[in-house]
Amino acid sequence: MISNVVQETVDQVIRSRRSLRAFLDTPVAKEDIRSILEVAARAPSGTNTQPWKVYVLTGNRLKQLSAKILSAHNDPEVAKQHTEEYKYYPVEWRSPYIDRRRKVGWDLYASLGLGRENKAGMHAQHGRNYQFFDAPVGFIFTIDRIMEQGSWLDYGMFLQNVMLAAKARGLDTCPQAAFTQYHKIIASELKLSADEMLVCGMSLGFADLSKVENTLQTERAHVDEFVQFLD
Repeated sequence: MISNVVQETVDQVIRSRRSLRAFLDTPVAKEDIRSILEVAARAPSGTNTQPWKVYVLTGNRLKQLSAKILSAHNDPEVAKQHTEEYKYYPVEWRSPYIDRRRKVGWDLYASLGLGRENKAGMHAQHGRNYQFFDAPVGFIFTIDRIMEQGSWLDYGMFLQNVMLAAKARGLDTCPQAAFTQYHKIIASELKLSADEMLVCGMSLGFADLSKVENTLQTERAHVDEFVQFLD
């Protein structure tokens, strides 16, 4: 039997996990990174395929990758040459998804004092993704191209485990699909094999709670909106 204390602890870790967008430069011990990934690898996967592969960037390697991507991001002509290798979002948006997307976007920009007319400010904020929001650790996740949709479901559970294991250790994260646009740069810098496909990136570190962007609390639909109990 699992005690109420364990249940409450697990629930609290899940509820307290948020995607944070400003980190301190406090180093994260390599042993902690390794233990996070080790426990995360207990995620379920179909027939135990374990489709995840992880690159851990710190120090100069992280800065070098950030600089290369930011250079492309800040040059409109170069940025146009880079497109995502897979569609993360739908081609056709509809309610309620578009409403939720717009709300979280404008809530974030409003917290930073960025109005709709401030395109340069929004561009710069988006570019913060490629600096891993100043986190001392950046993850790049890849998957073998032969894997199909089921393995991507498995991958999502692995990513959630990474974020929860980090939170349980007093660390915060931000999963980032923004990196997928620049998969060619990442493949070149990390010398990925032709069989590897970029899934996403993730920032890991100690949250800078003095930054206003870290006050953002996203809303969640009430359970009755997405659940049907069938007796």
